[in-house]
Amino acid sequence: MNTLDEQYRGLLATVLYGGIDKSDRTGTGTKSVFGRQIRHRMSDGFPILTTKKVAFKTMVTELKWFLKGDTNIKYLQDNNCKIWDGDYKKSGRTDGGLGPIYGYQWRNHSRYGVQYDQISNLIDNLINNPSSRRHIVNSWNIDMLDQMTLPPCHYSFQCYVADGELSLMWNQRSADLFLGVPFNISSYGLLLLLLCEATGLKPGTLIGSFGDMHLYQDHIDAAKTQITREQHTLPTVKLSNVNILDGDFDVELINYEHEPAIKAPLSN
Repeated sequence: MNTLDEQYRGLLATVLYGGIDKSDRTGTGTKSVFGRQIRHRMSDGFPILTTKKVAFKTMVTELKWFLKGDTNIKYLQDNNCKIWDGDYKKSGRTDGGLGPIYGYQWRNHSRYGVQYDQISNLIDNLINNPSSRRHIVNSWNIDMLDQMTLPPCHYSFQCYVADGELSLMWNQRSADLFLGVPFNISSYGLLLLLLCEATGLKPGTLIGSFGDMHLYQDHIDAAKTQITREQHTLPTVKLSNVNILDGDFDVELINYEHEPAIKAPLSN
């Protein structure tokens, strides 16, 4: 049962017809609403939109990059992932580095000479203290924001264990609804499955919580096109050779039926 596309099209309609016009740092302009949520039972299928084609391989490459603790754009470019190119170019950097962004915060954040690996710690606690309310990974390191090419848009996630199921909720301060959010949905869905592989838990519910959820003005026509699209049955995925702490895994997307891709410019 695919309620994911239904919920997503509902979010598109909310912003298209109820959003407030706001300026933004890119100068493009947006229509924006504040405070929305999306929920998906993982047993209904892999969370990827079917009302347009989502670039699954690009999403996978970025997630591997995060999990490796890498913050250099070379890995992305070597794997034909271009989604950080605009922010890197705008930063004026020449060393390939993007600053202490997601990968550093998730895997390598050091303070007072001590390394703290949030992903390793999360897995250990999910296994040994599943009832804890502290299963949180946080990327919003206020001391380092000015060193980052782009402060985290999806700034934290929390896990929850009940009846042998693992659920995950991510929090997003800035949600580019047309281009960014489809990636975020699939990325955190895949991360949830990887955490299940590492802990032996079954996948439960995926939840996305959005603060400033917006459509850029040059995405309005594309959003109006997608909102009328037919949806399809959600696909499944097959994972193998999983080593989450090395950021290594193989993943196959099975029976992904979708409407055609819709091109839209990325604002940086």
